[in-house]
Amino acid sequence: MAYGNHSDNDDNGVDLERNAYNAAFYELGLRWHWDSATFDELRRQGSSEAERIHRYLSAHQPHLLKAYDAGFLVELIQQKQAQHRSRNSGTQASRSFDWSQTNSGELGA
Repeated sequence: MAYGNHSDNDDNGVDLERNAYNAAFYELGLRWHWDSATFDELRRQGSSEAERIHRYLSAHQPHLLKAYDAGFLVELIQQKQAQHRSRNSGTQASRSFDWSQTNSGELGA
């Protein structure tokens, strides 16, 4: 069933992408979570994925940019997101990432 310009499959793909970002953040020890509203707002900005991540870092996590190069963080987040997305591409997209299954340190706390 379609809603506006998005089909259920499109929504599942968006959920899969967002969940993969959240898994990447957690694996990297980053203490934030993109809910649907935040992710939709970032997507509406119409820029590249790298630019969206950079804008988010600048607006919401500027302390990290004092310790780490923005390009390094963006690339690292994108690499981890791609790994999680490919790992979960054959699974139910609406399923959330199970945070308890990952052990990692915390970056920039």
